[in-house]
Amino acid sequence: MGSSMEEKVVAVIMVGGPTKGTRFRPLSLNIPKPLFPIAGQPMVHHPISACKRIPNLAQIYLVGFYEEREFALYVSAISNELKVPVRYLREDKPHGSAGGLYHFRNLIMEDSPSHIFLLNCDVCCSFPLPKMLEAHRGYGGIGTLLVIKVSPESASQFGELVADPVTNELLHYTEKPETFVSDRINCGVYVFTPEIFNAIGDVSTQRKDRATLKRVSSFEALQPATRIPTDFVRLDQDILSPLAGKKQLYTYETMDFWEQIKSPGMSLRCSGLYLSQFRLTSPQLLASGDGTRSAIVIGDVYIHPSAKVHPTAKIGTNVSISANARVGPGVRLMSCIILDDVEIMENAVVTNAIVGWKSSIGRWSRVQACFPLLLIS
Repeated sequence: MGSSMEEKVVAVIMVGGPTKGTRFRPLSLNIPKPLFPIAGQPMVHHPISACKRIPNLAQIYLVGFYEEREFALYVSAISNELKVPVRYLREDKPHGSAGGLYHFRNLIMEDSPSHIFLLNCDVCCSFPLPKMLEAHRGYGGIGTLLVIKVSPESASQFGELVADPVTNELLHYTEKPETFVSDRINCGVYVFTPEIFNAIGDVSTQRKDRATLKRVSSFEALQPATRIPTDFVRLDQDILSPLAGKKQLYTYETMDFWEQIKSPGMSLRCSGLYLSQFRLTSPQLLASGDGTRSAIVIGDVYIHPSAKVHPTAKIGTNVSISANARVGPGVRLMSCIILDDVEIMENAVVTNAIVGWKSSIGRWSRVQACFPLLLIS
């Protein structure tokens, strides 16, 4: 056990790219989705901060399709802030959720890590990574999945799984099944041993072998080329499902919050979840005020240091105000995200909305969504 204290751990965060994330438009038209502010911090900042809590963390990798220049400033800033090397790795083409990991295996293994965390950027949760690692070491398999219990009605939107209630071994996994399988779902957060690369490599090898066999058939040669590329490997269908029930994969269930940030509406809900979490993890990020020298602040609120908020304004709960925003006298803000350079003039009211960059809300205006979210840009 003494040697485990010296073992290095690396983390890989999948950030996607411009070919995906269309449901997040128009917010992703001006900025990469992973850099959109949630609770006052870039979306990707939350899993990165969670990785900082992993013992013996050596490196954090961001893997995606965005141009490197789009992440250069952020990667440099967050590396200096957390004192942990963060590096962006750009894929040349889609390799799949497991194939992307495999494509950069030599870089990921540079520090000879004993364990590799794999996280999806658009997941919002408390990221109990140190507890996952501890549980994984006890299980002894090659991978552990973070899982959560959801309503039976919503389970089919995700990867459903069945685990042994005693050993937590993953017994069955199916991605977005048409019929109900389980109310436990995959959270998109994993910890693996380096043996995961062997499992991914085996999938590619098997595909190459099948492709070679098919070439001997003249009938096959006349058919359209619809096969999956040999280096495109999906973590769910190609790795999790085949390895389930083979004492290779295990589960760790979280009782805390979990959401996916797939749409603008979910970003507002997740902003509230992270602001609430700040009470425990980063209370210094939360604003306060009683209406004397600063605005009245109710509940969980983030205000960027460069924002100017009038003392007679009333802010909260679940409000995030970004850089250089100006909030005038008598303004009331509730459940909203105010982006950079927004001006909200006196006595305006904004609730259940995301106010886009450089927008202006006039005096005595009332912006209130009848549905969960209203976008102003």
